[in-house]
Amino acid sequence: MKRRLKLKSKIIEHVAKHRHTKKHISSALLFIIIAFTAVIGYVAGTYNYQIMAAIGPVFGYKAHSGSIDLSSVQETYNKLAANYDGTIDNELLIQGASRGLVDAVGDAYTVYMSPQETIDFDNSLSGNIGGGIGAVIGIKNGKTTIMSTLKDNPAIEAGLMADDTILKVNDESTAGWTVSHAVSLIRGDEGTTVKLNIQRGDEIKDYTIIRAIINNPSVISSVTDGIGTMAISRFDDETGNLARAAALDLKSQNVKAVILDLRGNNGGRVATAVDVASLWLDNKVIVTERTGDTVKATLKSGSNALLAGIPTAVLVDGGTASSSEIVAGALQEHHVAKLVGERTFGKGNVQQPIQLGGGAQLKVTIARWYTPDGKNITAEGIAPDTTVSFTQEDFDRGVDPQFDAAKQMLGL
Repeated sequence: MKRRLKLKSKIIEHVAKHRHTKKHISSALLFIIIAFTAVIGYVAGTYNYQIMAAIGPVFGYKAHSGSIDLSSVQETYNKLAANYDGTIDNELLIQGASRGLVDAVGDAYTVYMSPQETIDFDNSLSGNIGGGIGAVIGIKNGKTTIMSTLKDNPAIEAGLMADDTILKVNDESTAGWTVSHAVSLIRGDEGTTVKLNIQRGDEIKDYTIIRAIINNPSVISSVTDGIGTMAISRFDDETGNLARAAALDLKSQNVKAVILDLRGNNGGRVATAVDVASLWLDNKVIVTERTGDTVKATLKSGSNALLAGIPTAVLVDGGTASSSEIVAGALQEHHVAKLVGERTFGKGNVQQPIQLGGGAQLKVTIARWYTPDGKNITAEGIAPDTTVSFTQEDFDRGVDPQFDAAKQMLGL
């Protein structure tokens, strides 16, 4: 009996020791895991950009591991906050610092957009214009400029015209503004007003305009005397489908010629431009994108060119920019259309939107696009085959010499 009790005691002691050892090992392992995780978390948090710069390219992600000394910015903030007699919005200060950092790159098309500007930009590409005055805004010769006005909308009814320079918005100078910033202040709720200080030639005049809901499709088509006209004001998410529907309608009416109006179209989505050019071109190069000397992408047309073989003229002017220049250049260089009007804007840069924290966005130039013949038209634009101007007097008289010249070139 004593031997049994002694044996049982040893067994219990052995089990207890085993449990203690197992518990000790588990605790040690758990401590190591926690410590390792903490170190990884610290490294990832502290050296996030260095890690992403190293492994990001494997997954197609670009990151930069460098840093700049922002202590002077912190000093500026501290002295501002200590001495400014008023309320400071730190979020606006952060946005302003980010905007200044990006603007200092010196590329007019690489811009920082605040959360609200990002929403407005995304809406413009989706076709949701919202409330505003019905004008396309751009930067020309470094100045905020009206690129075009939309039919039956407040801007044109107030007398604003393409190439009008906007000096002030609500008495605030537009000097140094980006397009997105100008648009964000000009747009607003239906029924509210915006005051614009406009320069046209040597004349400077104030306009007070009542905003309205802008419901203007990006593609408008019509047929008159056997001539089909397709006017495209922008390249948004809906433009490709609208243009194809318009082409089907023109073809069903057996038009003998087509006039594609890209005047004042300051661009949009490159993929949409390819869709539009595909209405005339069958499996042809529309545009190539290059970073330095490296070709990053070659974009070709589809294989269902609805308007192929139909004589075509393309109307262009100084407001014809970016994606609309891609279309104009492709049709001209593949010899399926002649360009009529004035030299185009000259924007051969490709921008990529990159999401930032808090809903902000960075739109950065990542490449340059080239026409089928290998030309980048930045600053120079595309020269029309037939140069015809459109003056203030023409506008006031209600005539369109560029449209008339296109008809004449088509032999109509």
